Amino acid sequence: MSTAPSTGDQPPNADDLPRAKRSLGQNFLVDPNTIRAIIGALRASPGDRVFEIGPGRGALTEEMLGQGLEVSVLEKDRVLARYLADRHPQLRVIVGDAMQFAWEGIRGDWRVIGNLPYNVASPIIWDLVARTPAARRMVFTVQKEVAQRLCAAPGSRAYGALSVWVQTFAGVHYERTLGGNVFRPRPKVDSAVVSLDPAGRSLSQAQQEALGQVLRVCFQKRRKQLGSILKSVWSPELEAWLEAQGLDRRVRPEALSPEAFLELARLVGGKI
Repeated sequence: MSTAPSTGDQPPNADDLPRAKRSLGQNFLVDPNTIRAIIGALRASPGDRVFEIGPGRGALTEEMLGQGLEVSVLEKDRVLARYLADRHPQLRVIVGDAMQFAWEGIRGDWRVIGNLPYNVASPIIWDLVARTPAARRMVFTVQKEVAQRLCAAPGSRAYGALSVWVQTFAGVHYERTLGGNVFRPRPKVDSAVVSLDPAGRSLSQAQQEALGQVLRVCFQKRRKQLGSILKSVWSPELEAWLEAQGLDRRVRPEALSPEAFLELARLVGGKI
């Protein structure tokens, strides 16, 4: 990584800024107070390493560099990647798609941040939490409804496969709601900031596949009872496990905790 001084001390003229591309779901953060609050949620100190997903024009990036953080960014848009590289020679810029990135490369004491496009936020977070068990705190800006699903507790309407999967790997906290006025262009819906504290849990590929399969089957039929959903694989062992949880076959999927789903995947994963 280059340590050359930044040439971006002066703010660029608005006419020189790269334009947002609707095809990539780009909505750039422009409110300074919001930018500082999002970075504050990272709880980072000077010298800490931060990996930013989708930096856009660099609103978060510039503030983090100014706070003495060591920043690397992943940007799909080649125009924006070149803009950031030219403006901040000390910045490590990776041109790539977060949907296809090898997250295992983020090892050790890293924090992760990103203002994520609405249409890909869920799969990115799904992938990231499972493949970076050693990462530190993560902070994401997402559509408000996605944030509610990420933080949802068992038994709530928003609780589903995304809630269970992410909470299996990390503690999730709803930080704040963001109105459309803090972005350009302005989105038609509200956004929210969520923070994740990875639990350091590492599941094998087989365990991940089993859990993912159980979540898909159960939440596709979330209004049905577990005994009906898992009728083809019901066993005395499963019956005994439910009884040990104080439950029976009439329970519905949204009543089960992430830890319960992990155990359920051990019992029936790969059989349904």
